[in-house]
Amino acid sequence: MELPDATAVLSIPPDAAPSPGDPGSVSATVTGPNGELRIYLNATPQQGDESQSNWPDFRLAHLTGENAASADRVSYRAGMPFRGGLGSCVEDTYVTRVGAHRYREIACLVAGSRGSSVVVAAAPAASWDLYSPVLEQAVDAYVSE
Repeated sequence: MELPDATAVLSIPPDAAPSPGDPGSVSATVTGPNGELRIYLNATPQQGDESQSNWPDFRLAHLTGENAASADRVSYRAGMPFRGGLGSCVEDTYVTRVGAHRYREIACLVAGSRGSSVVVAAAPAASWDLYSPVLEQAVDAYVSE
């Protein structure tokens, strides 16, 4: 799935379906038989003051500013090679304000030759071990142009 501004391409697993998202972004989900979210993938052009150096703090503040009651960093890596660029990635957990759902995600800010974008791969925290290989594969396949 290519971003509308053509700055990146999000790879999705075969069982994922495109889902609505913010303007200018692309999203896909894998849901279970009862509609429960199993995997969420998203790519969005850089939209704010996020940078490679402030990425972990920016991402956690973004989560708590939007819909998370709390957010905690698990790990952070800078200078990650991506197809077409370099990125900074944070792995974090957060709890939603509504419903107190726990999620775990990998979120990367990736700088390519035509612009920077964010890739997010998330799953319910309780099923992270089951879905993390697919999520990591989607992040590894992300192409920044």
